[in-house]
Amino acid sequence: MPKGLISILLLVVSNVFMTLAWYGNLKLEQMNISKDWPLIAIILLSWGVALLEYLVMIPANRIGSQITGGPFTLMQLKIIQECLSLTVFTVMVATLFKGEPIRWNHFVSFGLIVLAVFFAFLKTK
Repeated sequence: MPKGLISILLLVVSNVFMTLAWYGNLKLEQMNISKDWPLIAIILLSWGVALLEYLVMIPANRIGSQITGGPFTLMQLKIIQECLSLTVFTVMVATLFKGEPIRWNHFVSFGLIVLAVFFAFLKTK
């Protein structure tokens, strides 16, 4: 499997963990699971999930970076990650937080980020 594809797949997994670390606590609250938890417990749980994110993100960046023999520049890696982050977040909001509407302006914003990916990969002199 090509390094670029491995890197992108790992970035997707990493972004799932990242989204859960940042917003999963809100779903737990919505489900009445963490209503009585102290904030420090929620923070520690999120840190644990974020650790899983880092265990996948770091290899994704090392595999994908030109510095270590991968196909992507640092700028390309970052823009890919941001695009994947928004994609994963949107899918998770649509599936986990069903009451959260996705509107036309969100799609326009996403389109602009896709354009950013296009321009990041545009060959210039």
